[in-house]
Amino acid sequence: MTRSSGGAAGRLAAVLALGGALVLSGCGIGTTGVHAGGVDPAARCGPSTVPAPKGDPRPVAASPEPELPVTVRSADGAEVTVRDVRRVLAVNLYGSLAEIVHALGLGDRLVGRDVSTTFPAARELPLVTGQGHDLSAEGALKLDPSVVITDKSMGPPEVLDQLRESGVPVVLIDDRQTLPAVGEHIRAVAAALGVPEAGRELAARVAGEIEGAAGQASAGRLRVAFLYLRGTAGVYLIGGEGAGSDAMIEAIGATDAGTAIGLSGFRPLTSEGLINAAPDVLLVMTAGLDSVGGVDGLLKLPGVAQTPAGRNRRVVDVADGTLLTFGSRTGETISALAGAVHRPC
Repeated sequence: MTRSSGGAAGRLAAVLALGGALVLSGCGIGTTGVHAGGVDPAARCGPSTVPAPKGDPRPVAASPEPELPVTVRSADGAEVTVRDVRRVLAVNLYGSLAEIVHALGLGDRLVGRDVSTTFPAARELPLVTGQGHDLSAEGALKLDPSVVITDKSMGPPEVLDQLRESGVPVVLIDDRQTLPAVGEHIRAVAAALGVPEAGRELAARVAGEIEGAAGQASAGRLRVAFLYLRGTAGVYLIGGEGAGSDAMIEAIGATDAGTAIGLSGFRPLTSEGLINAAPDVLLVMTAGLDSVGGVDGLLKLPGVAQTPAGRNRRVVDVADGTLLTFGSRTGETISALAGAVHRPC
């Protein structure tokens, strides 16, 4: 749960850029033989769903007053001075940065959003990203932001350069998708916005929630495989070490099946590799499951029906923009995931 997974978002974006080239095939991932690792109390329960967190992120403070100007070190090594945080554009691949800004008590200062930022208070904000990680310079500048907070999952780099050249401070946050990094991201965002005390308070609260949620972990060590599915684009991936999904799977006391067969990041899914991984549970995004025709369609993909999860229809879908967010509501997501995976019939 504490392994580093720096650049997970960037690696996923790079893999997805290959589009239909990453189809199910007979090669591409490890094939070490493994066996199911635990007793599944819900083996005959069939599919289940992890709902998205309800409502807006809970603010740790009511409109804290930023202390400005501040100079912070961006994740790219640059020293950035922020003098105005009245119009904040916080965007990344998973929606975590806008969620953190809102939880710091500064949600009323957000002026735009990425496709993964969908909590109610932000839903009507102008969209400035295209395919999840493509930032529109024109769209961003039209919002007249006083500061942009983002990470390496957003691109292309030329757009960020254009924003800097226009005079907008751009602060990059480290993009590691791990549980220990959540608090670091919160404190970094808070520092850039001039509210470090609110950042420390929020980071402490979230750490406590994550610890409490991880306490629900089962000792059964079920094998769970995370599959990234985009059937309309012919993209089928399996997560491994450092993908981000591994941290969430391990947090509920399960074994990440991709990591167990030696995978790192996101790799093309193969029937042989999936069969050897022998997952007890398949974890997928809700939209991804819909894109392959639901559980019945998923079972038609090569290798899926031959796994313990496939035979038992043990498919857990999680709302998009939830599992890999690693934001202020990570503890809530871990609790919901544990409930869906470890529930008895």
